[in-house]
Order: sequence, then C-alpha cells, then structure tokens
Amino acid sequence: MNILIANHHLKRTGGTENYSFALAEEMVRLGHQVEYFTYTKGYVSKKLEESGIRFKSRKTYDLILANHKTTIQFLHRKGFTVQTCHGTLPTLEQPSKFADAYVSVTQEVHEHLQTKGIDSTLIKNGINCRRFAPRQQLNDRLGCVLSLCQSDEANAMIHQVCSRNGIRYLSADKKLDNVWHLEDLINQADLVVGIGRSLYDAMACGRTVISFDKRRYSEALGDGYLDAATVVDSIRYNCSGRGSRRKMDEATFENELRKYRPSDGPALRAYALQELNIEHAAQQYLALAHQTRTVKEKPATTIVSPLLYYRARRNQLSSFSPRALLNWLCRGTG
Repeated sequence: MNILIANHHLKRTGGTENYSFALAEEMVRLGHQVEYFTYTKGYVSKKLEESGIRFKSRKTYDLILANHKTTIQFLHRKGFTVQTCHGTLPTLEQPSKFADAYVSVTQEVHEHLQTKGIDSTLIKNGINCRRFAPRQQLNDRLGCVLSLCQSDEANAMIHQVCSRNGIRYLSADKKLDNVWHLEDLINQADLVVGIGRSLYDAMACGRTVISFDKRRYSEALGDGYLDAATVVDSIRYNCSGRGSRRKMDEATFENELRKYRPSDGPALRAYALQELNIEHAAQQYLALAHQTRTVKEKPATTIVSPLLYYRARRNQLSSFSPRALLNWLCRGTG
C-alpha cells in the first residue's frame, strides 16, 4: 500500500515525533511504500529521509496515518485517514471531524473521545523493540539513575536524592537536548525516571522505571516505582500519575528508589514486547483500516440538487416539439 505518515511538527525529537518515525520504519519493513508529511521539517524529518522515506509526493494514498487535527484538515481528501490521539488537553490532540477512524493510545484518551461521541480503537504507544533493547545487565545494587523529566524542578530533586545516596545521576530532555540515540543513554542506567513514552523506551531496554515528572500543565505527580503488575494500571493514564494523583516530594521519591529490584527489568521488557511493540501496533493499524473501510464502502446514493434538476428538465423540455410539449403539460395537469 501507499501510506502517508503525518505529524504537525518533525523539528525535534519528542513523543509523537518518535512515534511517527517508528511507525514509518515498521511500515517500510512490512513492504509498504511510505512517505511523510509535516508543517515543520527539522531533525526528525531529516532522519526519515536518511532512512529513504521522502516527503509527500503523491496526490492520493491508500492509507493516511495522522497525528494532530491540523494535518487531517489538509490531508483527509487524499485517502482513508486514521487519526491517532495521544492526549486529552492539547488542542492539536483533539479529534478532527474529517477523520475516517480514530485511535487512542491510552484508556484515558479513549474515554475522553467517548465524551465527544467518538468511538476509537485503543492501540498503545508502539516502540521499536529491536532498536530499544537491553545491552547490559542491571546492577544488583542501584548504581545509576537516568532522568528523562522535562522540568528543572523535578531534575533538581532527583539529582539531590541521588547525590545523597551515592547514586550516579544522568539526565536528558528529549526535546531540548534532541537526543536521537536515546537507547544508548538508557542502557547506561539501572533505573529511568519520566512519564509516557520515555518510560516505554526504558521498559523496552529492560530498565526499571519510576513514573514521575512535573510538566507545565501538571503538578509534580507520578505513580512511583513500577513493576509488571503495577504498570498495567499506570499505563491507562500514560504512566503520568494522573490516575493515582500521587504527589511526589524528596522523601517519597527516595522511598521509591529503595524498591529497586533488578529482576523487574526483564519483566518490564517482556511487557513491552507484548503490549508496546511497534510490530503489533502496525498490524493493528492495518487491520483497523481494512475493517473500517469495508464497513464504510457502501453503494453511493446520487443526490441531485433542485437547481440541477430544474436545468435538466428545462433542457429536456426545450427539445420537445410544440405538440409534444402541449401533450406533456396536459398529462401533468390531468
């Protein structure tokens, strides 16, 4: 199939940007012809082109997999369009009326779309688990913590706790630092702190994780230390803490660090392979498109506007002879 992957911006690394790259790569691996679309080119679009995936060149596509309502408004006439919604608050993540089908990446988003009268298919965030994979074993004792938080306040607190406990501290902001080979950095750590896709990348690498961050739109929340059992509920809200509403301070965070168990790393890797694998997500998208398109492809009903009908009848009457016209009028009034 000819597939178009669309994201509002591909200027730097981030959640939907990395998601778009992983999905495009996987569709190519499956043998599809893939192109991309964005309003803002940059670092990630360059990576796509280096992988042989070029900018939109076709007039139509068999399937358009689009993030953000702005891309759908421009592209929906060019093919069967599936919108993936990644959040509940940002304007870009709100559903477009022009999409043919909808995907939600969490249960939270799924329920949000339901309040708007939209039925969506739940397909969890997809990670390239071949690229994000364990490269070294975890230490028996917690030795290194990587913060992928996007808040100076959160990073300062984590750094303070690590210093007090003799734990090596690393940090990276995917958006500001524009880290591409994030898997290399993750594999240096025993435990990764963050929310959302940052933790999914870490799980795929077989690292232990703590759900915590302080974003501009949220308090300092987190679900704390996650294992294969507790991640199931946490992921309903993108491992963000919005479900538990649990606040995190220094003492709380330090207590979460003490829960570290190296055996949780492989268990989280197994969870990622089953639930967060881009290979599974790609197949789910293809199945959704096939199923929805089959249901929607019904014989079209031709609707003629009154004006077009009048013109057609006028042209028809003008071709009548005077006697034929008189007979038609008499028949109409009879």
